[in-house]
This record gives sequence, structure tokens and C-alpha cells, in this order.
Amino acid sequence: MAKFRAGRVGEQIKKELSQIIQSELKDPRIGFITVTGVDVTSDLSQAKVYLSVLGSDEQREATLHALARGKGFIRSEVGKRMRLRHTPELLFKFDTSIDYGSRIEALLEQINSGAAEL
Repeated sequence: MAKFRAGRVGEQIKKELSQIIQSELKDPRIGFITVTGVDVTSDLSQAKVYLSVLGSDEQREATLHALARGKGFIRSEVGKRMRLRHTPELLFKFDTSIDYGSRIEALLEQINSGAAEL
């Protein structure tokens, strides 16, 4: 039963985080971010937030640093909007699945174009 609640809370945190990052944060270091997923522990004490950042590695690091600096504000805003008794601690991580998928797609395109030449 706790897994279902953790999943629902995770999806709601994902929606709220997307809105907070887009409209509330004014840090210029934050680039184009997409919140791709949120994994919440069953006791709702921690939430791993997976982010996809468009840009170079330096921009990704700057964005992660800016989010780490604003973690307290973001957590308090999530707590206010969701009215949870205990707001989960937010851990920001990069989601590399999009980069991995685009790399595989490029490799398949190379293979297909090589096979067309034969």
C-alpha cells in the first residue's frame, strides 16, 4: 500500500518541482531543465529527482550547483503546495537515459546508412 502512495507523491512532487523551477527560481545559472522522474522512498523521507539539462557539461554542473543552493527554498515551496507533514529531502541527479537513447539512435543511423551503400 505504501508503494502506491509513494508513487502518487512522487508524481505530484514532479509536477510541483517543474512549476517551481520554471516560474519561481530566478537564478541565471539554471538552464533549460526537464524533470524526468522522481523516486520517493516508501517512508517519504527522501526523493531522488532526475533531471535532464540541455547544454554543455559546464552548464549542467552550474545548473546542479544552483539547484543545490536553492534546495531549501525548493523544499519549503513543495511542502507548502503539497501540505505534507514531512517534506522529503530532495536529491538532484542527472538523468542520462535521454543521452544514452540519442547515442544509440545515432549509432543505428550510422549502421543503416552504411548498409544502404552496399
